[in-house]
Amino acid sequence: MAERDGWRCWVCDEPVDADMSVNDPRGPSVDSRTADRKTKVVPRLAHRACNTRKGAVKVVIAWPERLHVADPAPLIAVAERLERKGGRELVGRCLSKKDAQEAADWLVDRFSRLAPGLPVTASVDAGGGQFLVALATGRP
Repeated sequence: MAERDGWRCWVCDEPVDADMSVNDPRGPSVDSRTADRKTKVVPRLAHRACNTRKGAVKVVIAWPERLHVADPAPLIAVAERLERKGGRELVGRCLSKKDAQEAADWLVDRFSRLAPGLPVTASVDAGGGQFLVALATGRP
């Protein structure tokens, strides 16, 4: 599982040190991302602190501050909908094509760890003086 996740915490996307104690807040911990009983539970690697914190509050996958995105979508909800229904979903708006492409590239990379096994592609579409970033799966 840890090798599959590239020794990165699925919540914060930061590296997890395999040699750190499991009792340390930055140490490795096994977590299941979904609370939906109908969904197959997939164990994921998380920091002990991230795993503990998510038990008290709903997990939010933060968009990096370096990305200039208006109305960024909540990525956990996007991942759950795309896993369940497939299709295409708009996830943010940008003022420049460059910003939109940076966001699209980051999203594809982030989803490779957030939802492994869910192949997503990102697109940038111009419209209304802005650029829309969308994620899509190969499923209809």
